[in-house]
Amino acid sequence: MNLSILEANIEAILFSMGEAVDSERIAVAIEQDVETTCKIIRNMMDKYDKEDRGIMIIEMDGSFQMCTKPAYYDVLKKLIHLPKKHMLTEVMLETLSIIAYKQPITRAEIEAIRGVSSDFAVNRLIEYQLIEEKGRLNAPGRPIQFGTTQDFLRSFGLQSLDDLPVIRPEKVEDFKLEAEKEYEDQQMELNLQI
Repeated sequence: MNLSILEANIEAILFSMGEAVDSERIAVAIEQDVETTCKIIRNMMDKYDKEDRGIMIIEMDGSFQMCTKPAYYDVLKKLIHLPKKHMLTEVMLETLSIIAYKQPITRAEIEAIRGVSSDFAVNRLIEYQLIEEKGRLNAPGRPIQFGTTQDFLRSFGLQSLDDLPVIRPEKVEDFKLEAEKEYEDQQMELNLQI
């Protein structure tokens, strides 16, 4: 086996393991003796050191590990502190829109509108900091009320909740007709099952 293929195999092993790998294990994997394996890896270490690369191989008590060069830690810190972009599912968007238009609103009220449990969606929206607790309803059990956050406004390019799109009256009528039709279909299905 030629040297470049052996180096590529070692690189793949060290990269995929993500931790220190004993030289004996590497030697078995590349079908070479330990001494030859160590020489190849040390040669790779020199190459990584000379080239402008963001990674290096370190040796620790007969084991080798691929890691980031300390010179690039600042870049990694910047990446870690960048906000993550969250993907909103259809259920989460539906739940978020209900909260945005009806806030402050309780979980039970959200579920009454949606017709299904909204625990996962509400919890995920809280985690994404798009909604937050806005107090408690003055009712038995004092349920938590939810509303949108400043991050919600920023994420959707709104200055205030007044900037939310207004639903045209004819669309509201269409939604009502769709809901009534869906309800009638469900009732008919239940009657057929009985």
